[in-house]
Amino acid sequence: MTENYLTLLEESLKRKLQVMDEIQKYNLRQQEIFQSGNVESDKFDEYVDEKGALIDRLNALDSGFEKLYAKVAQELKENREQYTAQIRTLQELVTKVTDTSVAIQAQEARNKKLIEDYFRKEREGIRVGRKSSKAAINYYKNMSGSSVVMPLFMDDKK
Repeated sequence: MTENYLTLLEESLKRKLQVMDEIQKYNLRQQEIFQSGNVESDKFDEYVDEKGALIDRLNALDSGFEKLYAKVAQELKENREQYTAQIRTLQELVTKVTDTSVAIQAQEARNKKLIEDYFRKEREGIRVGRKSSKAAINYYKNMSGSSVVMPLFMDDKK
């Protein structure tokens, strides 16, 4: 019975690694969007939604793993020698999951900086645009005749 649980734990960790690999792929796609200079917000939103679904799957796998581990933890502690090979495999998978998690966090941090830089530039562009529009409106008002002074030395007689 415990061997079945250990097999399920191993499969759960492998599925978790697959989901994490997918998340990394979406992170790379998001990075490409912001590094290209031609930001497609629809694609970015699509990737965020897809990544959200993957994160939900990851959370479900975590929850299932924890519940399953709780069932076999006592048996593993009491009969550690009997399950040495399976425990070693699980430990290796947990190490891979941890390493992948750290890599994902680093990707997320880089993407966050890219996104912040993009929005900072966009805000600056909007501010400059507003100043230009205001200057253009003022110029138009000044030139439309509302403040034009007629020449004083011109002969109006014909």
